[in-house]
Amino acid sequence: MAATTHTVTNQVPPLVGYDVFAADRALSEAVERHIEPGVLPAAREELSTLGQSAGSAQAQEWGAQANEHPPVLRTHDRYGHRIDEVEFHPSWHRLLGHAVAAGLTDAWGRPAGHVRRAAGFLVWTQAEAGHGCPLSMTHAAVPALRTDPVLAAEWEPRLTSYVYEEGLRPAPEKAGVLFGMGMTEKQGGTDVRSNTTRAEPLSGEGEYLLTGHKWFCSAPMSDGFLVLAQAPGGLTCFLVPRVLPDGTRNVFAIQRLKDKLGNRSNASSEVEFDGTWARRVGEEGRGVRTIIEMVAATRLDCVVGSAALMRQAVAQAVHHATYRSAFGGPLIDKPLMRNVLADLALESEAATVLAMRLASAYDTDTEEERAFLRIAVPAAKYWVTKRCTPVVGEALECLGGNGYVEESGMPRLLREAPLNSIWEGSGNVQALDVLRALQREPQALDAFLREVGKARGADHRLDAAIKDLLTELADLEGIEARARRLVERMALVLQGSLLVRWAPPEVSDAFCASRLGGDWGSAFGTLPHSLDLASVVNRARPVAE
Repeated sequence: MAATTHTVTNQVPPLVGYDVFAADRALSEAVERHIEPGVLPAAREELSTLGQSAGSAQAQEWGAQANEHPPVLRTHDRYGHRIDEVEFHPSWHRLLGHAVAAGLTDAWGRPAGHVRRAAGFLVWTQAEAGHGCPLSMTHAAVPALRTDPVLAAEWEPRLTSYVYEEGLRPAPEKAGVLFGMGMTEKQGGTDVRSNTTRAEPLSGEGEYLLTGHKWFCSAPMSDGFLVLAQAPGGLTCFLVPRVLPDGTRNVFAIQRLKDKLGNRSNASSEVEFDGTWARRVGEEGRGVRTIIEMVAATRLDCVVGSAALMRQAVAQAVHHATYRSAFGGPLIDKPLMRNVLADLALESEAATVLAMRLASAYDTDTEEERAFLRIAVPAAKYWVTKRCTPVVGEALECLGGNGYVEESGMPRLLREAPLNSIWEGSGNVQALDVLRALQREPQALDAFLREVGKARGADHRLDAAIKDLLTELADLEGIEARARRLVERMALVLQGSLLVRWAPPEVSDAFCASRLGGDWGSAFGTLPHSLDLASVVNRARPVAE
């Protein structure tokens, strides 16, 4: 075949060899905004270092390999002994090791720890999302363990360590550990109070034996797990180590690994407990209350993770349109493509700004901020995670057929996109959680409205949306059936308020006109043509200035 037929022209160079953090203006500005000056230089340096790693060819290769070679369950060794181990590709361990070394399990004890960790999580997740699961659960286990000072003293230094050590050994022999979580059961799903796993007390203080089945247990090669089981006093939280202090394996029978839509690099499993040793965390009968802070922290990571997927998808789409020519010029200069890209960029920036505002509330940790988080976290989790799939799908379409093939990386992003909307409670669960807060914790609504009100008077469309929201909140009839509509509106008003306060005028104007003012169609690319869309798109370009 003649070589001239294989001359490659008008193909886009790969988006590689760049600083993922510095090239993301919305994220880097949020870090500047939420971290005090004394801590900021160190935070910027660590995030830029991580950003360069995330944008490297090496990290991209690790991500591809970890997904092309998914984990494999080994239930028995060659002699027939039960081992219940999961083998991962070396790239999985390299990704985890890099993430732990970057502090992505350490937020609770260092200055601006939550903003630094959330920004790092948003950056590094763009290299590969699946390994974010054990990182998230390890980070989130800390507040649950703090209900028991003895357990916290024993485990927290290892959970927040900057050292990753693979393999099952007694925790005291490891410099760092990872944690998982097991709540869901076959018969109940999200309704964890219907769990049937039993916990029988032993003679030792706080020691129990568990018997039951967990339908979803993520990251089964973790060193420990927080699980829920029925003790004599009711549903209770327990710590289940994989390896007992004497070095023997705890009873942790992995029945199978889930064959999932996406998240292929991560192992999600079904686990059988049959006389499994456990240590009680918190009081008997208060399992949900004990583990709820872990759930809240992982829900925030769902928001951050979705913001990361959206950002990477939009970065790829804008990068492609910058270099690809069609119909006489670069795609990025075509008015209709520019409209699509600007619309996607708005969704991505709004998600990032909201995620980082929530992280900053964790760092501030005042009564006001805790009340704000009570509503803002489930509202953000509901909305941002739901926006992820359509954003990634539209961004893939911007690449055309090139985006539909695996080498582009876009199919992996699309398969990953629905996960965060399901994990830690799907949309209805989040909406109902907001309703509970509205009905039982009036201070939470007050804090939410004060936050939104900080931008009042700056944009007439935002003011009108706040007024409409207050009208909806005043009418409690049929509130459950309207919960999704209400929570969507709350999330959009909060995003609009944050963008009006902190984003460039062209971004906040476009967001308020479309999402709050109603000048928008049913698909991306239907923004009012009179807006400064070129500036919105240019801001989203993955090029550090």
